[in-house]
Amino acid sequence: MIRSLVLFITLIAGYMTIHAQNKEVLYDFIEIPQALMVNPGMNTIYNWYAGVPLISGIYVQGATSGLTVNDIFAADGLDINQKVRDRALNSLSKRDEVNGIFQVDILNGGFRGQKDPANFFSFGMYVEGYALNYWPKDLAILAYEGNADRLGQRFDLNDLNTSGQFINVLHFGINRQIKNNLTLGARIKLYSGIVDFNSTNNSGYFETTVGQNNLLRNTLVSDMRLRSSGLDALLDANDNGGGIGSLLTKRGLFGGDPGLGFDVGVTYNLNKQTVITGSLLDIGLLYHTSDVTNYTLEGSASIEGVEIILPDALSDPNADFWEDLVNEIEELIPFEENSKNYVTFRPIKFYSSIRYNFGKQGEPTAACDCDNQTDSGDRSLYYLNSVGGQLYAINRPRGPQFAVTAFYQRRFAKVLALKATYTVDKFTASNIGLGMSLQAGPVNLYIMGDNLLAYGNIADGNYASFQLGLNIISWERN
Repeated sequence: MIRSLVLFITLIAGYMTIHAQNKEVLYDFIEIPQALMVNPGMNTIYNWYAGVPLISGIYVQGATSGLTVNDIFAADGLDINQKVRDRALNSLSKRDEVNGIFQVDILNGGFRGQKDPANFFSFGMYVEGYALNYWPKDLAILAYEGNADRLGQRFDLNDLNTSGQFINVLHFGINRQIKNNLTLGARIKLYSGIVDFNSTNNSGYFETTVGQNNLLRNTLVSDMRLRSSGLDALLDANDNGGGIGSLLTKRGLFGGDPGLGFDVGVTYNLNKQTVITGSLLDIGLLYHTSDVTNYTLEGSASIEGVEIILPDALSDPNADFWEDLVNEIEELIPFEENSKNYVTFRPIKFYSSIRYNFGKQGEPTAACDCDNQTDSGDRSLYYLNSVGGQLYAINRPRGPQFAVTAFYQRRFAKVLALKATYTVDKFTASNIGLGMSLQAGPVNLYIMGDNLLAYGNIADGNYASFQLGLNIISWERN
C-alpha cells in the first residue's frame, strides 16, 4: 500500500518534470498504410501491404500546457523558488496538463478481397501507453505555502486528476467501397490491460478557520479514490529482481484486463477534386479484474487539534492525546483499501477533414492499374497537390480538447510525397509539422514530426511528437 501511495504522489509531482495524441500529419496521408489506423474508412489504394514487425509504426508524443521545463530550470540567473511561485503557482490553472504517449506496432498488415475487390481487410497488434496529469492548483498551493495565511480559503480536492494506462490491442478491420464516391470502414479492437491507474472525479475541500476551543479549526470534506490494476504485481516483480518481461507478456497476451472497442470511418468524394473524411476511434472500455487495488477517503470532519482540559486531563496520566486525535480523525474520515473490480472507458477521438486536389498529372503517383484506380472513387494520386483543413477532438476528464490543422501535400512522381501541417491547440499556436512517404519499389518508408520550430530547444517546447515506420506494399490492384 505504501509503495502505491508513494508512486501516486510522485505522479502528481511529475507535472514539474514533464496527451493530446493528435496524429494530424498521418491523418488522410493515403500513401501510408498506417493512415488506416486513424481512419478505417480511408480510400485504400493497395493490393496488400505488410508492416515490418516492430518497426512498421513507432509513435512517441509529449505535451505540456502553460509551463515548460525551461521555464523552471533555465540558467537565467533568477531564483528558482520565485520562478516556481510566479510561473507555476500563480499562473497555472487546474485545466493545465502534462501528458505523454507511446505506441508501437507489433504486427500490421492488410489485403484486398479476392472475391470482392471492393473489400479491403486490415489486421494487427500494437502496444500503447499513456499518462495524463492535470495541474493540482489548490493542492500545490497548500503544499508549497501552507494554510497559515489562508484562513477561510477552501482548497478544492477536485484539482487532483490523474490517469494512465498501458495496454495491448489486437485489431481487425474491414474497408469497403460502397459507391465510386463513398468508402466506409470499421474496426474491432480486443484490449488486454497491462497496467492502469486513475484518480478522477474527486470532490471535497480542506479549509482552516478560527477555532472555538483552539486557535485554529481544520475542516476536511472528502470523496476521493485512487484505483489501480496490475500496478502492485509490477512493483513486486521489480522488487524481486526480475520477471517483469514475462509478466508484461502474460498480461499483454490476454492474460490481463479484458476490453472491447470499435473504430469507424468514412470518406466521401464531393466531386473529382474535393474529398471529405471523418472517423471516431476507441469507442470502448476495459473491465479491470486482475491485481486490483483501490484506496478511498470518504467522509467529513472538523478538528481543532489536541484538546487538553485541565484539571481533568491530569486524572489520567497514561492518556495519549495525540493517539486519541488520530483515532478520532480515522473514525470520522476512514481511509480504506479494497479490491473491487472497476470499468474504465477509452478516450474517444474524432477526426474530420476536407481536401482539395489540384495540379493534374498524366498518371497516378502510385504504381497501380489506372483503370481500376479510377473506379476506386479516389483520384487523389492523379494530382500533384492537395490542400485542406482538419479538425481533431479527444475526450478528456476535464472536457474535450480540440485542434485545428491546415495542411498542404505535394507528390513527386511515384516515389515521394510530402505533407506540411500547421496546427493550433491548447498546447501551442505555432505547431508546424512535416511528414514524408518515400517509395523505393515495394518498400515504403515514412517519417514525420510535429512542432518542428521547438526542436532547437526541446526543453522550451510545449509539444513534440515523432513517428516512423517501414512497410512492404503491393500497389497493383486486381
